[in-house]
Amino acid sequence: MDVLVIGGSGHVSGAVVRAALANRHQVWTITRGQRPVPAGVTSLVADRHTPGALEAVMAGQGRVWDLVVDCICYDLPAIHQDLALFRQRARQFVLISTDFVYHPSHRSFPQPEEASHWAGAPITAYGYKKRLCELELIEGDTGEMGWTILRPCHIYGPTSELGCLPLHGRDPQLIAKLRAGQPLQLVGGGHFLQQPILAEDLARTVVSVAGNREACGQVYNTAGPEVIESRQYYQLIAEILGVGLSVEEVPVSSYLAEHPEAAPFLCHRTYDLSRLAASGLSVPSTPVAEGLRQHVEGLLARKGAAG
Repeated sequence: MDVLVIGGSGHVSGAVVRAALANRHQVWTITRGQRPVPAGVTSLVADRHTPGALEAVMAGQGRVWDLVVDCICYDLPAIHQDLALFRQRARQFVLISTDFVYHPSHRSFPQPEEASHWAGAPITAYGYKKRLCELELIEGDTGEMGWTILRPCHIYGPTSELGCLPLHGRDPQLIAKLRAGQPLQLVGGGHFLQQPILAEDLARTVVSVAGNREACGQVYNTAGPEVIESRQYYQLIAEILGVGLSVEEVPVSSYLAEHPEAAPFLCHRTYDLSRLAASGLSVPSTPVAEGLRQHVEGLLARKGAAG
């Protein structure tokens, strides 16, 4: 199949490209041309924020893609651009959304795809904007283009930094701090439940949408196979490094009072993946311990090469 990935060189988009290539699809990417893309990919260069740039590139393609995946759609102008460009150029379209669309104070355990409360702008601009993008697909005119929305939770893997909680979220110094024996300050002591998903697992789910008509018009929570405490996430990293873990608890109430924008991180984030399985999509299966080992070893190799 012909697969177009908007992005293509980032944490998630790069994984989608690799998964599509592994499935022997023909792959195109749209990037700003600042980072290389894998061999075998047709690279299209455009900055979607430059007026007319993406439209000009698309006008010269003259094809309909079997699957278009937008990994970098964050606001209404971007989804409006997608609809204008791909309503007639894509058989299927995947929006990578986020679990931050759910209101952090009104979650179920596990959280289904349907909700009675959604994130608002005062809670998280990111989740609020993603929800607005979702609604453009759910309620808008998408023509004959089938759409699918995926809502991943914490996405990890060696092309990103480690860390899933405020104060040590995507912390580039996390490995150095653990090796130095520094205590980690975890809000709530790290008791919040997580269901982290390895980027490669998410990518396999994305690619499995191609040609699956049951996935059209559907929304899926997309998470890893295990529910763990956030503290365990950091404990596993310490064990991989062969060091101990020391935690200093930061009270939730006082931290939220000073940082209300952190609310989407400071709640239990657990999901039922049965809808993915029922639709015949690839269900994430990499155990957290194995995925974090890949993440840590990949980071060490990358930073060693850079140093």
